[in-house]
Amino acid sequence: MPKRSLRRQMLTQRRALSHDEWLAFSKLAQQNLFSIEEYRQASCIALYSPIHNETDTSDILATAFSAGKRVLYPAVCGQEMVFREVKGLESLTQGSFGILEPCSVGADHAVVEAELIVVPGVAFDQRGHRIGYGKGFYDLFLGKMGQKIHLVGLCHDFQLIDGHIPAEEHDMRMGIIVTDKRVVRVVR
Repeated sequence: MPKRSLRRQMLTQRRALSHDEWLAFSKLAQQNLFSIEEYRQASCIALYSPIHNETDTSDILATAFSAGKRVLYPAVCGQEMVFREVKGLESLTQGSFGILEPCSVGADHAVVEAELIVVPGVAFDQRGHRIGYGKGFYDLFLGKMGQKIHLVGLCHDFQLIDGHIPAEEHDMRMGIIVTDKRVVRVVR
């Protein structure tokens, strides 16, 4: 299925979730993330602010702070994405595309500071490929990272498809995909 059609189908399905479904699926997915060794070992993680019923990350933020982890969030600056450290949800304000972002007064951080990056997506496949919103911010940013960083796609289980997502050379692959029902380690 072409990316555009798959994106439209998945966004429709995700937006159709009731608040209770979204909350329940999000809680389970976050609990599954806590179970992976890469999360437990990371001292600095990068999260995202969910929009349009993306899997919530607020429990991850709270748990990371409780464990003494540093947490980075993305901000779009012009045509680039940067990551900035946050001290809580109150550090986020509405930014580009209506997404909560770290205030512009925070210092930018190099991608290599995060040992684990939780990546949103509209759809993922079993090979670790993802479809985002089509702007390419994550792929461009993640293309600058080192090999030691763990990329974790976080999504509702219906967003992890059995088929193959058409991928281009610059598309970054996830190493792990976490849903409300399972943890998939991508074989490379």
